[in-house]
Parts: sequence; C-alpha cells; structure tokens
Amino acid sequence: MAYEHTGGVGDGVAGPTQGSGGQPEVSDSLRTFGAVVQALREHAGLSREEFGSLISYSKHTVASVELGRRMPDTDFVERAEPHLGNTGALRRAAPHLSRQAGLASWFRQWARLEAQAVTLWTYECRVVPGLLQTEAYARAVTDSVPPVKDEQQVAEQVAARLERQRLFDRRPPIAFSFIVEQALVERGTGGPAVTRGVLDGLLERSSQFNVEVQIMPRHQPDHAGFDGPLMLQESVSNKWSGYAEGQRGGMLIMDPKEVSIMLQRYARLRSQALTPEDSRRLLKQLRGAL
Repeated sequence: MAYEHTGGVGDGVAGPTQGSGGQPEVSDSLRTFGAVVQALREHAGLSREEFGSLISYSKHTVASVELGRRMPDTDFVERAEPHLGNTGALRRAAPHLSRQAGLASWFRQWARLEAQAVTLWTYECRVVPGLLQTEAYARAVTDSVPPVKDEQQVAEQVAARLERQRLFDRRPPIAFSFIVEQALVERGTGGPAVTRGVLDGLLERSSQFNVEVQIMPRHQPDHAGFDGPLMLQESVSNKWSGYAEGQRGGMLIMDPKEVSIMLQRYARLRSQALTPEDSRRLLKQLRGAL
C-alpha cells in the first residue's frame, strides 16, 4: 500500500471531536487502572494537585492517568505506591496495561513505527514539532485550534504530546533531525514567557548528542518545503517510511518511490536551512531579544 489515510491534525493528539476518530481511544485496562488510582487517591484525602505534587507530576497528568487517557510510566507507578497504601497493587497491574499513551487512533500506526525507529526526521512549518514543545506551548496551541475544548480535553491532549518526548531518552538512542521554520519561534504563541520557554527548550534539546535542530530562515526563496510538513523514520531493518499531515487528515507513506521523494525533499531542506551551529546562534539571539 502506498498511502494510508488516517484522518486527524497535529501530532496525533489535537484532532477532531469525539466520534470522528481523532480522540484517543480508552482501553478497558487503562480505564480500570485509572479508576483504581483515583479511588486510592480520594481515599487518601488527596486532590489531584496535591497528589501530583507528592509524586512530581502535574495535576493534568494525574487526571489523564485517572481517566485512562495516558499510559502511566514506571516512575509514576513507583512514586504513587507509597502515597496510595503501598499495597503493590499498582505495581502488579502496570505490566498488564495496553495501548500507547494518549495517542489518537489515526496516529497510532506511525507512533508504533516511531517507537522502534533508529532515525527520525521532522520538518515543520505550522507549529513547533510536538516532540520539541513545552507544556505551556502545547497548551497554547491546543487552546488556539477549534473546536473549543474543555479543560479535561486540553489536559489529555497536552499530556499525550509530552508523553511522546520520552523517545529522547530511549536506549539505544534515536538519531533525531528537526528543521523548524524561524517564523514559528517568532510568532509569539502563548506570549513572551511561553516563547522564552520554547527557545530554552530548543537550545537544550539541540545540545543533546543525538539531536540536531536546524532553523529555516525567514528569507529563503529556494525552498523545498512548499508542500507542507513531513516526517520520516528509518526502521531497525533500515527501511524508511514517511508521514504527512493536513488539516484533518494524516497519511502514512510506505511506497519506496514516494518515500524516496520525501527523502530528497528533506535532504534539500537540510541544505537550505541554517547549519546546527548557526541555528543555535540565532536561537540565542532571539532568546536574548525577549
């Protein structure tokens, strides 16, 4: 199959309203686990914010776990146990949970490939890539895109986006490359404080040994990205696949000829963007101007 339409918007978490295929699906195991966490927390007399503070997670993450929208990581389970009775129930239940955390069904196939990739390349011209977003930026973007969402929906989508960033710590490490349009970090999404956080995050990530960040300058008449954002991943068997997204649809691209075109475009974009070193200098300049 050359293409597989998957339907959705923005990193697999900011999609359409429930029932259209864009919202994350809740598995029985996650729903049950979340209900147990909530019951134990309430029995302990703790609010979500108080419990989150005790285990060093935000109240939004706690809410997402309790609602079955997020797969709890090992740290969450281990930190929660002492404050929720220390019975070992959460620790024993965690290995039996299923479904990758908080990802919409249309994005899940790409996420499975992404989780096993040895190389991940991303070009983005709409928003800062989800893997590079801060919590505040992710919230600002989610709040900005219609339809209007309630607090629970926003919290779930933000938590799911941040969960994907665990890929940066995977072993063996993934080789990351990001090409980001300069206008995205100058747009001011969320205000100056949020923008400062994004710039700090980009500088921090770009200093990681397996992460390369390049900024596409505002003035670049010869531009290979006019067809929009693209993502590419290389599997452990050294096979490449691609992913592209539009307003309300995503497309997984497996056909070798089509993937080759995407690879050619990404190579061209790399040559047109600022070098990683020049990109860091620009990011520091933009940070200093705020």
